[in-house]
Amino acid sequence: MTTEQKIQEIEDQAAIRKLVDSYAYCADTRNAQGQMSLFTEDTRFEVYYDPKSDTPSQVITNREDLFPVFDNLNTYDSTMHFNGQNTVTIANDHATGITYCMAHHLTKEEGGQKFMVAAIRYDDQFVKQDGKWLFAERKLFVDWIENR
Repeated sequence: MTTEQKIQEIEDQAAIRKLVDSYAYCADTRNAQGQMSLFTEDTRFEVYYDPKSDTPSQVITNREDLFPVFDNLNTYDSTMHFNGQNTVTIANDHATGITYCMAHHLTKEEGGQKFMVAAIRYDDQFVKQDGKWLFAERKLFVDWIENR
């Protein structure tokens, strides 16, 4: 691998990590349009609430239909997504990756608060379009949820 190729790979890895972190930032700032802009037009977004099932609970097959999913975060008073380790494998303008996340959701109720923590794993496929990395496919696996 040439020095140029190594530099490009490092830049691509950093750009993909920024993409992953931007997704969480947009979620926590309730920027559904910004979150949607991180996906390709023909994206595939799958949610698995049962980690033991091979059947997704929800499937969306284009960027515009993501709005209600991301806008649903407005049902919470506050959220905070902490992205943990992630791995990325890059092959030219395509990449695959896995990211682990702890998602915290707070709802204020009369007489107290309701707090939900979810352990999430994202399995991603990325594509570089016009020099910008985007989610081509994102699978969200909820490994466990704790409510308090």
